[in-house]
Amino acid sequence: MTVWADLVGQERVVEVLRRAVAGDAHAMTHAWLVTGPPGSGRSNAARAFAAALQCERGGCGECSACRTALSGAHPDVTLVRTEQLSIGVDEVRELVRRAAMSPTLGRYQVLVVEDADRVTERGADALLKSIEEPAAKTVWLLCAPTPDEVVVTIRSRCRRVELATPSAAAVAELLVRRDGASPELAEFAARVAQGHIGRARMLARNEAARTRRAELLELPGRLTSLSGCLHAAAGLVDAAAQEASATTSELDDREKTALSEALGFGAKGARPRNAQAALRELDEQQKARAKRLQRDALDRVLTELTTYYRDVLLVQAAVSSELINAELRSEIEEVARRDTPEATLRRIDAILACREALEGNVAPLLAMESLLVSVASVR
Repeated sequence: MTVWADLVGQERVVEVLRRAVAGDAHAMTHAWLVTGPPGSGRSNAARAFAAALQCERGGCGECSACRTALSGAHPDVTLVRTEQLSIGVDEVRELVRRAAMSPTLGRYQVLVVEDADRVTERGADALLKSIEEPAAKTVWLLCAPTPDEVVVTIRSRCRRVELATPSAAAVAELLVRRDGASPELAEFAARVAQGHIGRARMLARNEAARTRRAELLELPGRLTSLSGCLHAAAGLVDAAAQEASATTSELDDREKTALSEALGFGAKGARPRNAQAALRELDEQQKARAKRLQRDALDRVLTELTTYYRDVLLVQAAVSSELINAELRSEIEEVARRDTPEATLRRIDAILACREALEGNVAPLLAMESLLVSVASVR
């Protein structure tokens, strides 16, 4: 099975990348910008391309070069994925230093930056020279949701490839083939994930995730009082915080231990000079990461609520399109009969406003309380 096998619904992009790997002078370049909506497989495409560039057979998926490149163990493939809010100038300078090195084993020195949209302006300035004057065998692969989220001086010097949202059928086929999901479960997960491969995979493999989603979609019917709205908002925010903590707690401990060892903490608890500042900076970074993960968890809540009211609106407008939440059809049809399309649109607008508030660093509890009160009061 080749390195391209899991890039479902991306035949056009795969063809472009295959031509580049094959040595087509019109297709290959030293800097690429891979964009696409969440879940479309941006990082998977970049990793597959990196592996194929190192593979003597163009991405067979079986050789040592392919396996180590995909896993991040290849000495000439650097994979950068941050859990922080940004990628700063110091980290970029280290990448630029590595980019100037000749390959040790592979055909290229490949640097994959999975969150290029998080590179700061100072970081972009440091990156620019390396992209403008690359080493002979260096290839930069930058990933971002859209080109506009990458600093203009960087994106203007990259060849762009844009991934599409894969179809539900293509995602379902992947879940059956790669993850061993039953066809029925795969169809359900692909449909409700709306082409987001990672989300579909989690739903197919994790019964707890399916249960949480079902409970969330019961929420609109339970918003019958102000106290109920406030209680539900607190529950959503607490659950998001717990999810973020579960994701980061072990990583936080490892980072603190590694930093303490690097700083040379003595056995008797002696702290070298500047240790406090370094620990404080790490603590701030970890808090920022937890905040972002909590916000991401709440964003998934907003996405699920949007699908619910999107289905309601489709029924109200008598549009012949498959419902995302087809298993809730009877409930959705009842809501559609009870309310007007205008009321449904106002609820969707409230969800969008909540997302913008969270992106603008409004306190999560305040944003969610405002949303649920608005959703309950619209008639």
